[in-house]
Amino acid sequence: MAECRASGSGSSGDSLDKSITLPPDEIFRNLENAKRFAIDIGGSLTKLAYYSTVQHKVAKVRSFDYSGKDTEQDHEPPYEISVQEEVTARLHFVKFENTYIEACLDFIKDHLVNTETKVIQATGGGAYKFKDLIEEKLQLKVDKEDVMTCLIKGCNFVLKNIPHEAFVYQKDSDPEFRFQTNHPNIFPYLLVNIGSGVSIVKVETEDRFEWIGGSSIGGGTFWGLGALLTKTKKFDELLQLASRGQHTNVDMLVQDIYGGAHETLGLSGNLIASSFGKSATADQEFSKEDMAKSLLHMISNDIGQLACLYARLHCLDRVYFGGFFIRGHPVTMRTITYSINFFSKGEVQALFLRHEGYLGAIGAFLKGAEQDNPNQYSWGENYAGSSGLMSSSPELCPTQRARSGTFDLLEMDRLERPLVNLPLLLDPSSYVPDTVDLTDDALARKYWLTCFEEALDGVVKRAVASQPGSVDAAERAEKFRQKYWNKLQTLRHQPFAYGTLTVRSLLDTREHCLNEFNFPDPYSKVKQKDNGVALKCFQRVVSALDALDWEERQLALVKGLLAGNVFDWGAKAVSDVLESDPQFGFEEAKKKLQDNSGVDVILGVFPFVRELLSRGTEVILACNSGPALNDVTYNESLIVAERIAAMDPVIHSALREERLLLVQTGSSSPCLDLSRLDKGLAVLVRERGADLVVIEGMGRAVHTNYHAALCCESLKLAVIKNSWLAERLGGQLFSVIFKYEVPAE
Repeated sequence: MAECRASGSGSSGDSLDKSITLPPDEIFRNLENAKRFAIDIGGSLTKLAYYSTVQHKVAKVRSFDYSGKDTEQDHEPPYEISVQEEVTARLHFVKFENTYIEACLDFIKDHLVNTETKVIQATGGGAYKFKDLIEEKLQLKVDKEDVMTCLIKGCNFVLKNIPHEAFVYQKDSDPEFRFQTNHPNIFPYLLVNIGSGVSIVKVETEDRFEWIGGSSIGGGTFWGLGALLTKTKKFDELLQLASRGQHTNVDMLVQDIYGGAHETLGLSGNLIASSFGKSATADQEFSKEDMAKSLLHMISNDIGQLACLYARLHCLDRVYFGGFFIRGHPVTMRTITYSINFFSKGEVQALFLRHEGYLGAIGAFLKGAEQDNPNQYSWGENYAGSSGLMSSSPELCPTQRARSGTFDLLEMDRLERPLVNLPLLLDPSSYVPDTVDLTDDALARKYWLTCFEEALDGVVKRAVASQPGSVDAAERAEKFRQKYWNKLQTLRHQPFAYGTLTVRSLLDTREHCLNEFNFPDPYSKVKQKDNGVALKCFQRVVSALDALDWEERQLALVKGLLAGNVFDWGAKAVSDVLESDPQFGFEEAKKKLQDNSGVDVILGVFPFVRELLSRGTEVILACNSGPALNDVTYNESLIVAERIAAMDPVIHSALREERLLLVQTGSSSPCLDLSRLDKGLAVLVRERGADLVVIEGMGRAVHTNYHAALCCESLKLAVIKNSWLAERLGGQLFSVIFKYEVPAE
């Protein structure tokens, strides 16, 4: 979040520069490549959306032409690496107070270069108020969009594309946010939008929704009556008063009438029997805080009961709340949650959204971009460029309650290929990829955050070493260090900032930050060297395996698979060994096992695949789409397979006959979310009738998917390369996980 000081009306782009603590180009990022705009202007907040193209570096691998050469004698690497520019699409969302709208529009006007559109989609009440200003400043025609349509489109978009978007609020938990795994089918649901009044909408499909009810008693009622009662004109200040108030001084409770609980009706004594009931008879002045709290309870309870009745009437159990009345305020989320739980007896769940404030802007953007069909793509939150969810609890974090003067950012990257569920998941709706929830587990959270902090120097060193010809690599690596360090500190204080905090999200955030500063594959040189060495060993390893009898060979194959898995520069215990003993090799790794890249895939995975092929089994080998640590990527696997096929007739014929298929997972992480896999892989799994899933590696089989239930046989195997985790699981460093599971009948 960027702090900002208000500049007067008529501010120029230069005055904006002086009024924002962060440089404006870190708020309105990549503005020079902006192609299309949308804006959502509420009563106090503006949300700007724009689509841009982003140029960033990617590491490409290309096979050498080895025709006529004796590759065994060559000291050349198995392939060449080149860093190339690639253009991808990104959605930017910026949220700021209306106070800054003129200065922000001036800055945007001064930096627009390549915009393709002459129109800006606008929604929200302020779209009418600021129409002339927007058209004058940006020279774009304002095209107003229906508020409710935009909200629904935005809600559908975040629920489909951001896995930990929805959360329940639990007042006495630490932290108070509990994120929900997105259901594979987000429909139907109820959206309760609490603006000035309340609108209740039933959403059945992407394009079919129906306004089914509402109320004139909403956020405007709280604000208006609150202003009359307390003389406080600002909405946020009114909520701060309420957070300090004691409603029982003003409200009449059940016990005030009956002397205790009403046993016959089953009502506890501390339930509110009459809002403001004591004010009619008490001969005293009531505090502003107490009146604000009573008013908040009265309106929240009314909305909660209304939402509950509509949900039951339409047989819905998912109710999402949004609107400026919510806006991430713990006090409102707490009272609405209580009300829904009470009136539904726990059968209906009150759900809130991390990006609730952006729904209108997202929807307006999608309306304007319909010809590009943005819904055909999958999108992913870019943690490097997003502010994350911040606790706005006055008692927890008073500095962040100063909402005036903050800019909030969200960035979404368009993914190259659509992502879908693995068809073999037993129950996609209950699948949770991650093994440990660090948001919940304070000890684990402290350990892993420290672990990633301590590994930062090594990552920076590796990033610089991966680009020896670059004059600014050290400077960019230092910027990466600072950005990732700051993200880690944010997560220490706000572990829920990007949804459920896990080892996977910490790794993903690091990858996003590395890409931000053009380090697409810091381990590319390491993998290139490892793959070259491993290819020279392949025939020797396979010959030794072929000489064993069947039972010995199976054990040796598994040991080889696990030994290859030891080689992981991302694991501190391993990188310590590899740094201190460069001669540490495949046989030494096997000895480390208690009775990644080149060694892992070539000497571990391919001999295992070869054995399956020899039995007549068809194999789909899925590798990461993009780089992460020293895991082999899909493009690298194609070259490696081609080189192995030239040496081995089993692999050669399997590739030719399509009994061995190499595909990409859609992931660029050492971990794996089986609910977000490349659609091509999912189609292939279904078409080929896959009946065994082998998940290999600590990230994919331990940090994620350790508890994943599949509807076919599965084998999860890894070497525990982290002493703390080994101890937690009751083993020692380099202990083996070999988990074979058969689905229950």
